[in-house]
Amino acid sequence: MKTLKIAIQKSGRLNEKSVELLKNCGLNFENYKSSLISPVSNFPLEILFLRDDDIPEYVQDGIADLGIVGENVIQETEVEVSYLQRLGFGKCSLKIAVPNNNDIASLADLNGKAIATTYPVILGKFLKKEGIQSDIRTISGSVEISPGLGLSDAICDLVSTGGTLKSNGLKPFADVMSSEAVLIGSKSVENNDLVQELIQRIQSVLRAKETKYVVLNVQKYNLDAVLALLPGVKSPSVIPLAEDNWVAVHTVIPERDFWDRISQLKQAGAQGIVVMPIEKIIL
Repeated sequence: MKTLKIAIQKSGRLNEKSVELLKNCGLNFENYKSSLISPVSNFPLEILFLRDDDIPEYVQDGIADLGIVGENVIQETEVEVSYLQRLGFGKCSLKIAVPNNNDIASLADLNGKAIATTYPVILGKFLKKEGIQSDIRTISGSVEISPGLGLSDAICDLVSTGGTLKSNGLKPFADVMSSEAVLIGSKSVENNDLVQELIQRIQSVLRAKETKYVVLNVQKYNLDAVLALLPGVKSPSVIPLAEDNWVAVHTVIPERDFWDRISQLKQAGAQGIVVMPIEKIIL
């Protein structure tokens, strides 16, 4: 059986979450900081620790079968790879930012202005789409300091919290693209059985993160009202309790509307509500 190779970031904002995801998939390996390769002991897989900029090309060229990398890197490198699964972490936005005190009020005001960025390809396509002609200055390193040094009138960079922009006297001006971590694959592995098994494991972990396991008690005459509020994976489980006219209901609730749903359940007569995290959900 062929051993698969998956490339993840060696260091940086996606490394920790990528390692956590793979370990939650039941893969046993050491997160070697000084090594480029870590074998998985219980699955035919090797993990390559690379610079994030190199991951898309390694996957495109078949050196790695799979990769975990931000969408922004994929778009900037313009590689031919398959998107296999969005992973829900590493979310950020690529934004144009301008100094707090300037005369740039609209996209049209960027005409003729210099914009510093480490993403010239993505920025160039955005400006072309908007009909803007700016001087794109490619910088590697701390882009946010370039306006203060007189190197540019604006910047285009990744923003997560906005704290770095604020500390450098900048403010977000325009959204260029949104990004998150994705699992990518080379064109030749999409139908590989091992790849599909790994994707299934990843999806089970992601589903679990999006839901909570809930157990509650309710009197039988309130049961229909409670069940109407519970979608479950298939349908809720209802188990009789020792006390007459009472049942226990087991179900899962989506994280996105958890607190609203809990409040509705209490109003419908639910009591003794116990909430537990879910490790995996396999459909």
